Amino acid sequence: MYEGKRSEKFERGLATRRAVVGDTYVDNALNSANEYNWPMQELVTEYCWDEIWNRPGLSRRDRSLLNLGMITALGRTAELRAHVRGALNNGLTKVELREVFLQAVIYCGVPAGIDSFRVAQDVMAEMAGASTA
Repeated sequence: MYEGKRSEKFERGLATRRAVVGDTYVDNALNSANEYNWPMQELVTEYCWDEIWNRPGLSRRDRSLLNLGMITALGRTAELRAHVRGALNNGLTKVELREVFLQAVIYCGVPAGIDSFRVAQDVMAEMAGASTA
């Protein structure tokens, strides 16, 4: 792992990032960092996970709801995997996830909604397997 600078913003963002998407996801991202892509890790951790996720005004749960819809609309299933896990960690239920993706089917299209359902089912199965291991 490349060790770039770690500001206070980075450390606060890192703690939030770990709380939402989990240590495994964050460790994989940081362990694959190198001199070239470390600035992206800094940017995402400081600005996304500290400046935005730690702002008052919306709960983490609400931010998760928004992210699920936006990421579904963008068709970014790799990111959706992390945010489904984060949404469950932030207190959303499986029923609420289903409702988000049903709504997304109408506004984002059937293929986006189907992909989101697939991703969510895979993540829930992984999490259920991890909790019984």
